[in-house]
Amino acid sequence: MTTLTRTLTTVDRLGSWSADVPLRVFLAWEFFESGLEKFNGSNWFADLQSSFPFPFNLLPAELNWQLSMWAELVLPLLLLLGLGTRLASLGLMVVTVVAIVAVHWPAHWSGLAELAQGYAITDQGFGNYKLPLIYLVALLPLLLKGAGRLSLDHWLSMRFGR
Repeated sequence: MTTLTRTLTTVDRLGSWSADVPLRVFLAWEFFESGLEKFNGSNWFADLQSSFPFPFNLLPAELNWQLSMWAELVLPLLLLLGLGTRLASLGLMVVTVVAIVAVHWPAHWSGLAELAQGYAITDQGFGNYKLPLIYLVALLPLLLKGAGRLSLDHWLSMRFGR
């Protein structure tokens, strides 16, 4: 066995245990930080209530604020622990889609070229959905595959069976 083969085998073993960990840590940090901002800030959802997608547009702004804040505080902790990872990922995806629709999507656009201008971090009048879209893409593998072997989900499934 060559040195390269041994090295790649070792990396494969390490990856099977921990490849998802940086993704979980990154997403947990980003969402928890947003939740803390809401926790320490004041509710500005009343200004956006009409922009929320169904069924959130039917809920009071204060309830939407609380749902978003607590989802962004609790679900990232679950991601970090790898506990209920698929459910936590799905919940954060819902929060992100609502944010894209209500805040980040351009109010008016007439074609794909104009819509593509919203694929940006800062809003220059065309929306700014790049970062939330990155979060959705990063959450997708956790939703589809779960937290991996270095997680409470894996430990619980080994301990109690599937």
